Order: sequence, then C-alpha cells, then structure tokens
Amino acid sequence: MPINITMPALSPTMEEGNLAKWLVKEGDKVSAGDVLCEIETDKATMEVEAVDEGTVAKLVVAAGTEGVKVNALIAILAADGEDVAAAASGGGAAPAAKPEAAKAEAKAEAAPAKTEAAPAAAAAPAPVAAQASASSGARTFSSPLARRLAKDAGIDISAVSGTGPHGRVIKKDVETAVAGGGAKAVPAAAAPATAAAPAPLAKGASDEAVLKNFAEGSYELVPHDGMRKVIAKRLQESKQTIPHFYVSVDCELDALLALRAQLNAASPEKDGKPAYKLSVNDMVIKALALALRDVPDANVSWTETNMVKHKHTDVGVAVSIPGGLITPIVRSAELKSLSAISNEMKDLGARAKSRKLKPEEFQGGTTAVSNMGMMGVKNFAAVVNPPHATILAIGAGEERVIVKKGQMVVATVMTVTLSTDHRAVDGALGAELLGAFKRYIESPMGMLV
Repeated sequence: MPINITMPALSPTMEEGNLAKWLVKEGDKVSAGDVLCEIETDKATMEVEAVDEGTVAKLVVAAGTEGVKVNALIAILAADGEDVAAAASGGGAAPAAKPEAAKAEAKAEAAPAKTEAAPAAAAAPAPVAAQASASSGARTFSSPLARRLAKDAGIDISAVSGTGPHGRVIKKDVETAVAGGGAKAVPAAAAPATAAAPAPLAKGASDEAVLKNFAEGSYELVPHDGMRKVIAKRLQESKQTIPHFYVSVDCELDALLALRAQLNAASPEKDGKPAYKLSVNDMVIKALALALRDVPDANVSWTETNMVKHKHTDVGVAVSIPGGLITPIVRSAELKSLSAISNEMKDLGARAKSRKLKPEEFQGGTTAVSNMGMMGVKNFAAVVNPPHATILAIGAGEERVIVKKGQMVVATVMTVTLSTDHRAVDGALGAELLGAFKRYIESPMGMLV
C-alpha cells in the first residue's frame, strides 16, 4: 500500500511551511531515519526524516514551493515489494487536506460565475441608483485595476454598475461600460468642492480598504512571510489578552564593566583563541536568572485554572534575524557559569541567524530578555511573549551625572524596564524582582558565588 508523506507540523504555531529542498529523488530507496527534505518554518529550516522504509514513488510538491499547508501531501513512498508506478498513481491526498481543497475549488469555480452574471445589464448605461450615489458623494467600491482603466478611458467610476462581491466595480464592468459608450466622466464643475476624508480603517482591514487611501503607484506590496504572520498573531494575542504592567529602574554598570574586563582578560587560550568572551548581555541573562531564583513567585506562567511555578529559569533571548526575530533559550540559566552562558549564546545566536535552531531550542522558556542597548536605545517596554509572565527590556549603558552622598559624579547607567503579566506578577512583586536584578548588576561578584 502506498505510504503518504505529508507536511509535518514542526512547531505549535506552524500552519504552513516552505519546501526548501528535496534530498531524495524519485526512484531512491530510503530507510527509517533517512533525511527526505528541508522545510522552512516560520522560525527555522528543519530536516524531515522518513519513518518508514520504501522507494520514493512520487514527489508531489516541488522544491522551492512556498505556503504548503500542514498535513498536505508532499510525497508518496512505495512499500517494499510494491510496484513503484502503481504506488505513484495510487497514493492520495491526506484526509485532512481533502475538505479544504474541495472548498477552495468550489469557491474558485463560483467566482467567475458571479462576475459574469448579467452581462447584458452591465452593457446598458449605469442605472439611476448608481448615478444618484455618485452625485451624493458616497464611496464607490472598486478594484485598483478597475479605477486605473476607468481613468484611462475617461469613465466616471461611480457611474459604473458593479457586478463583483457586494457590488464592487471590477475590470470587466469598466470594459463593458467602455464598449457600451456609457458612463462618461462627469464635468469637473459637477464634482464635489471638497474630497471626502478617507474612511477610518476597521480592525483587520483588508488590502483594498487600506490601499484605497493611497495614490496608485506610490507603494509596492511585499507579501507577509510565515515568520511575520506568526509574530503579528502572537503579539496581537498578547496585547489583547495580557494586562501589561511596567516597572523601570536605573542600574549602575561601572562595577559590572570592570569585572567583565577582568574576567575576559583572565580567559585561557583554547585553539589559539580565548575560551570565552563575556558580553554585558551574558551578564544580564545570568542576573535575571538569579533574580528569578531569589524571587520564585515571579518565575511563573498564568493559566485559567493554575499558576505554573517553574523550578528553573529558562531565559529566552530576543535575536534579530532577517524578516523578524526569534528567542533561543538558555535553559536553567541560574545554574550555569557566565562563560557557559556566553558560549551557548554565541552558538544559539549564530544558528538562529541561519535558521538552524531545533524547535526545543526556541520553544517554551519562563522569561525573556530583549536588549536594544547596542542600538543606542535609552529605554523601551517590551511585549510579554506568552506563556511567559515577564520580559526585561535593556537600554543602553551611558554616562550620566548622578548624585552620591551629596556630590555630583559621573557613572555609567543603564535603564531597564520589566513588563509583566499583571494577572501573575503584581506591581510590588515586579518591583521586588527588579530590585534583586539591580543588586546583581551593581554588585556583580554575587553572580560568581
């Protein structure tokens, strides 16, 4: 019996993926564990392994295909002893994909019928209702192409009867009006004295609703990729469902910078290179992990029935990559040395930028750090990434004049802002957590013991 290979769900948020590359060809024999192809998800490029033995009978989806839905059929294997040609013709689409495909085909077939309805009526001069609408200044819904064609032909678009969805004027309507010699442009004197203001955009506005506010030719359209869609979906969900609460504090960095320089200078050589090179961000990760260890009530996640109290601190670190960002996770960071965190982050960061992270390396976590200090940002508030209850936004360290014992002195100061899920972490608890973090940053020797 043919074995169907379908697009796997490689992450909880994955709805579709891009089939980047086939590593087998039709006729190849494969065993369980052999790599079949590479799939680009919203976050990473991952290899898909065979779970059965057989011969590749048919590659249904070509390499380079984008937007392949989860559970869609991508290849067919012939089982051992089975005729390959028969398997190629006998394999079928995954059951879950059939109803959706049928609906899509039905909708596609229905659309032309709708636009072609009543051509004779469209050929006639525009009805009185359409002309009345035009004279009253009401908006006429039309496609960008229809508007351009009408403009080129000297046609008053508001006087054309639309046969598209909800009476929308489409290309065919304009062509019919031109052929019938009707709906000529109204004289300039008849136009309203002032243009109507753009209609306010509704939540989740369609492309057409947005684009009609801009002049044609003044923009270009860049389709959303999978990563941008997931970022938009998750952050919209976060802002709609999580009551955010923000706490900020200034931390002096001079002691931390001095210790960092001392530790880097003491790094032993390994293969002609330093065994480690600590960054301020590495020390921020460690300080947050230890602070959450000291304030365990803040190391939580919210559910509708329970407060999830985590036994370790798994710190996600926002890494900017082309088209978006990803948060690789340093697991049990409170137990790791600064050098271990530093080397782990270098590896995770490099593989994040090349989209080679495994799902378990960027899914989950108990908190997160977003550092924009290296970009010169003084302070900002980050959006909590569920199921986390906290995220720490790190600003730039800069020299500021501060008062110590009645004297003005210059110190290197960094502003950090803690965003919390107020359902799980109240203001006082957030302040306690920030206080613990500040102590580790300003007395960094505590991170070494």
